[in-house]
Amino acid sequence: MSFKAILAFEDGSVFHGRGFGKEKLDVGELVFNTSMTGYQEIITDPSYKKQIITFTHPHIGNTGINYEDMESKIIHASGIVVKNYCSKPSNWRSKASLEDFLIENEIIGISEVDTREITTLLREKGAMNCCIASSSLITKEEAISVAKDFDGLKGMDLAKVVSTESKYEWNKGIWPQNKKSDESFSVVAYDYGIKENILRLLTEHVGKVHVVNAKTPFEEIIKLNPKGIFLSNGPGDPEPCDYAIENIKKCLMQKLPIFGICLGHQLLALAGGAKTYKMKFGHHGANHPVQDIITKDVFITSQNHGFAVDEKTLPPNIKVTHLSLFDQSLQGIEFNDAPAFSFQGHPEASPGPQEIQVLFKKFSLMVREYAKT
Repeated sequence: MSFKAILAFEDGSVFHGRGFGKEKLDVGELVFNTSMTGYQEIITDPSYKKQIITFTHPHIGNTGINYEDMESKIIHASGIVVKNYCSKPSNWRSKASLEDFLIENEIIGISEVDTREITTLLREKGAMNCCIASSSLITKEEAISVAKDFDGLKGMDLAKVVSTESKYEWNKGIWPQNKKSDESFSVVAYDYGIKENILRLLTEHVGKVHVVNAKTPFEEIIKLNPKGIFLSNGPGDPEPCDYAIENIKKCLMQKLPIFGICLGHQLLALAGGAKTYKMKFGHHGANHPVQDIITKDVFITSQNHGFAVDEKTLPPNIKVTHLSLFDQSLQGIEFNDAPAFSFQGHPEASPGPQEIQVLFKKFSLMVREYAKT
């Protein structure tokens, strides 16, 4: 059953539409995502914790929901905003409608709003705090006040919030066979909000993965005798994650092979002495061109981040490997004095579709070389 809904911004802008999913109130940072497909993977990505997603593609819900393409077990976004919601999906893999999935996860959505206008607003003013709610629960003035009261993502450590509570092993490869790896090498993955397809690709290219809580001390990691360390994606501001930064510094000193993605990329840079900053509206989509500055190859990448590494603050022992062709922001780094590298985008999301998976192959070679020592 649909209901009247409201979307209220901290600047006083208000949109009225038709709600679907769970009839409730929530708050978060509103961002826009330009992906034409993959809404299921997007809303289950832990990196969207405390964010409300506006989809620029005009039809969302067409393919329904299946239970194989999940990036985590639950929806992490605080809400979704769409132009047109498709209530009757048509896809042979669909097991439920998007609305059923939202209700199951107690998440609210709003449709029949002008997502082009919202996107333009965000491009001009930057990502803003926002309240999404059933109109029966709150007035316009109250909704604006709730949006203003939200603290925002700057300074917010969310990695420890979404991380696994207990360590576990992952040994399933890529879809659809999900074959177990025959490789004998083991790596430790720090879970700052890890996506399941990252785990599948790590298994496919390297071997068994030990997934650990974001705050697991380095001393506990060494007991697992890893041949490599993976730093996952995740939500929030990287700078408050001092526990992660200190652990990564110790991994660098031990010369363990390190591969970081998204938040993991930012944390690796911080551990190396660089700084990060909050972007105006971030990168959220599956059509972002990124260039390898050595080979000049251009990759079409999936992106989801509101913070970035400041290239000007990189110390001499860290070199730039990739840059965004949208805004020249930093997309990849590599250490000159340690077997460590990272990438800002999501090579596991296959938007290109698979050429950027060369990064997993690179990590695999580093792990193999380290295992010989």
